[in-house]
Amino acid sequence: MTLPLDWLADWLSGWLDLLMFAALVGAILLGYPVAFTIAGVATLFAGLGWALGHFDPGLMGALGQRVFGVLTNDVLIAIPLFVFMGVMLEKSRIAEELLETLGRLFGSLRGGLGISVVLVGALLAASTGIVGATVVAMGLIALPTMLRHGYDPRLAAGLVCTAGTLGQIIPPSTLLIILSDVMSNAFQQAQFEQGKFTVETISVGQTFAAALLPGLTLVGLYLLYLVLTAWLRPQAAPAIRAGEARPSARQVGRAVLPPCLLIVAVLGSILGGVATPSEAASVGAVGALLLAGARLGEPARGEGAGRIVLAALALGALAVLAGVHPLRLQRDDATLADWLLGAVALGLILLALAGILQSLARVSRAGILKPVTTSSMVVVSMIFATILTASLFSLVFRGLGGDDHVEQIIAAMPGGPQGALLFVMALVFLLGFFLDFVEISVILLPLVVPALILLGHDPIWLSVLIAINLQTSFLTPPFGFSLFYLRGAAPKEISTAQIYAGVVPFIVIQVVGMLVIWFVPAIATALPAWLY
Repeated sequence: MTLPLDWLADWLSGWLDLLMFAALVGAILLGYPVAFTIAGVATLFAGLGWALGHFDPGLMGALGQRVFGVLTNDVLIAIPLFVFMGVMLEKSRIAEELLETLGRLFGSLRGGLGISVVLVGALLAASTGIVGATVVAMGLIALPTMLRHGYDPRLAAGLVCTAGTLGQIIPPSTLLIILSDVMSNAFQQAQFEQGKFTVETISVGQTFAAALLPGLTLVGLYLLYLVLTAWLRPQAAPAIRAGEARPSARQVGRAVLPPCLLIVAVLGSILGGVATPSEAASVGAVGALLLAGARLGEPARGEGAGRIVLAALALGALAVLAGVHPLRLQRDDATLADWLLGAVALGLILLALAGILQSLARVSRAGILKPVTTSSMVVVSMIFATILTASLFSLVFRGLGGDDHVEQIIAAMPGGPQGALLFVMALVFLLGFFLDFVEISVILLPLVVPALILLGHDPIWLSVLIAINLQTSFLTPPFGFSLFYLRGAAPKEISTAQIYAGVVPFIVIQVVGMLVIWFVPAIATALPAWLY
């Protein structure tokens, strides 16, 4: 009996790494909490590998250093602030006002309501980056309106689901932040394997710049599909019947201008090199708070938005002042002009502080401050728990020889570098049917991306292709998150089958978008090359 057991042990030792990955997918499909599943599978296979003499338990000593590295990562620090910004904009109903206004603006056109949904999805993506909030908001507001005006239920559901996912590809987004960190580490690892010790990195700003034009390309493809559908099948996307009043220019400006200013402040500061991602995220969080405070004033109590507007202007003036003439009052050679500018800066700080405190009081009185902070903590905890446990998983996987195994599989793919990339993209696409983007990003990508970079693929271009692929995972049944979000928010007359059928054309559009970036890489690489 010993020979078969020895043979089985030898066979298991050679395949423990891939069995570990398969066990993780199976355990997640059983419905257990993701973070506990990842840690449990990793611990189980570490023990099994140790028992079979194929894993060195001393490697686990590196886990503490990995956890410390995640918690002190300057890039990941921006995630909680961006999440807070998105949830604040959603809870304060700024997104709802934007939807209603643009819906009335474009509604008189054939397919106009659908156009407004796509445009609002793009604006909310650039100002919130939270897929769930966008899909739910549009599912509650835009979807019933489209159905009431005769839209095909499948087209309407597909539009809402797809427009909501733009928050993952149009910066700023949590996906791009996580992806930037993963790709930068993979890029450094690939350079070390090439024998380079003066290595380059990939910044969040480069990833944001690379994703901006591809994200807008996807918006253009959605609009093109919608216009063609409205032209070929007018009954599927009719114009709004007479009786809906068009919004005035002031109403449009009031709805559209604040989110646009927030987008410019956040993205502009990152792409312009003025602020780090965490600093820009702070700008976004404070800006969202000020926008919410300005909107939630109670006219009956004589509350206007004047002080909050002054606070926003004061913050803008502070940013300009810091860029034009940095203040260093502790220096011995500080002049009278420096002290006068210091006094001006102090006045601007006090003015901004007064507006922020007033905004906090308003959102607290409106009853949304606690839900915003609670929702933000839940989302951020989920993301960081997954990242931390994924560190344990990747540590064990590498200890079992998984990285070498994966590299051999990719190198053996027919078709050279293009064939290897096609295999990885197909694998990510298929895993997106079952796994969340965070799990794929922090577990699979660190294993496969270094090999792709070693084969000669540009890491910036590769980041965008993978980002669009991961965005598609929100649409692919049975576990696409946008489908679940819309199912919970959609009217009862919309069936699950109609939602699934509605997203199929947009999944095809996502694949077309990936092919466009594949064959025209300049769409992803031109802007970061120009800016950086």
